[in-house]
Amino acid sequence: MVYTRRNIIAMSGAALAGAVLPKAAAGQSIDFKPNARYPDPAIEILDPSFTKYRLGSSSVEQLATGCRWLEGPVWFGDGRYLLVSDIPNNRIMRYDEATGAWGVFRSPSNFSNGNARDRQGRLLTCEHLTRRVTRTEYDGTITVLADNYKGKKLNSPNDIVCKSDGSIWFTDPPFGISGEWEGEKATPELPHSVYRIAPDGSLGLVTDELKGPNGLAFSPDEKKLYIVEGRAQPFRIIWSYDVGKDGFTLSNKTALVTADDNGGLDGFRVDVDGNLWCGWGSNGTAAAKPEQLDGVKVFNSAGKAIGFIRLPERCPNLAFGGLKKNRLFMASSHSLYALYVETRGAV
Repeated sequence: MVYTRRNIIAMSGAALAGAVLPKAAAGQSIDFKPNARYPDPAIEILDPSFTKYRLGSSSVEQLATGCRWLEGPVWFGDGRYLLVSDIPNNRIMRYDEATGAWGVFRSPSNFSNGNARDRQGRLLTCEHLTRRVTRTEYDGTITVLADNYKGKKLNSPNDIVCKSDGSIWFTDPPFGISGEWEGEKATPELPHSVYRIAPDGSLGLVTDELKGPNGLAFSPDEKKLYIVEGRAQPFRIIWSYDVGKDGFTLSNKTALVTADDNGGLDGFRVDVDGNLWCGWGSNGTAAAKPEQLDGVKVFNSAGKAIGFIRLPERCPNLAFGGLKKNRLFMASSHSLYALYVETRGAV
């Protein structure tokens, strides 16, 4: 079948269960060799406070490979599986923890990027091609939650998180409409923005002051919202905001993390202690060798770097999962990696 914009959108309502794929089924692959020694030297302690999070007998594992650019991992504990977007291949992949199976969950996916679960356990997805945020219902049908703001089309929703009150927050940079690789080239109609879908379904603007807003997450108590400014110059920044008592208004904008080594900040997650586990990697301009930057960098709630997980590829995004929420799934350029750690995801 030749996929046109029309039939891609029409097919997006079906969650397609694909056959199990070999590790290098499509795209690029990485020759990864797990470290045979404990503790794994790929897990670096940058500050003594990180020591308690490193398990001496846990090492980085490569679960699957053969993709082009993995993003938006989300864990479904009730099914023991992880969904992750392979954006340029226009599909969502599924990793089954019980069997190790790796296959297509949805194809085409409208060039999906960020994924999350709402408070009822349903899949929330940011779609580049359709420039919208959707919810997959229990029967597999698709509900559009947002596709425009005040009559103007969204840019290309990127990353997404659901707050405990049921509100859905997402970033909307123009990355997916800047070319044909991750969507369909188009002219932006709105500023780079962050939006909130209220529990009643109404869409509100959170901020439009950031250049290329990307990953976002709340602190464990939800009193702070962290947002990556992906086009900040000269370095990418994670901004910290205080969340008002109304649960919506932001104030006290503060630079929490500055990637002054030219690290490519992207998506991140927060653990129960308030640490930020950040996808990291060379942004193409770093003086250091890319392999010295690729992986996951961990910062405490004060913005101090405390740990680093070295990977053979740049890591755009990650998610906590597993039975005890202590397994870190790292969606990297071509591959999915995992590592058990001595902490749990806050969400």
